[in-house]
Amino acid sequence: MQVHEIPRNYKGESRILYVFSMKALMYSAIGIVPGLFFYFIFNLLGASVIGIIATILCGGVGFAIGTFKIPDSSKFKFTQKTGGENIDDVIKRAIKFKQKKNRIYVYKKEEAKDE
Repeated sequence: MQVHEIPRNYKGESRILYVFSMKALMYSAIGIVPGLFFYFIFNLLGASVIGIIATILCGGVGFAIGTFKIPDSSKFKFTQKTGGENIDDVIKRAIKFKQKKNRIYVYKKEEAKDE
């Protein structure tokens, strides 16, 4: 009798607390950093509750960037082009585009002229 391996689905095994994937956890941590800056400023002013709320909001924005995708909708030109892509990938491409000073390079072959 032969032994056959059954393939396993590894998709959910890299999640922490079922909500955070490694990517979402990293973006949440990056989002919390400016939130902590706001927390220290508001703590000095005596409004530490507002600082905690700002920290949670910044972490939530980081989580959303790392987790969600842009909806696929035909109503807006932007969502027609980027619908279904991760938000962080779109942001990375926009930053690279701005670093190149809004230039797109197109390479094309020139056809040989028949004489």
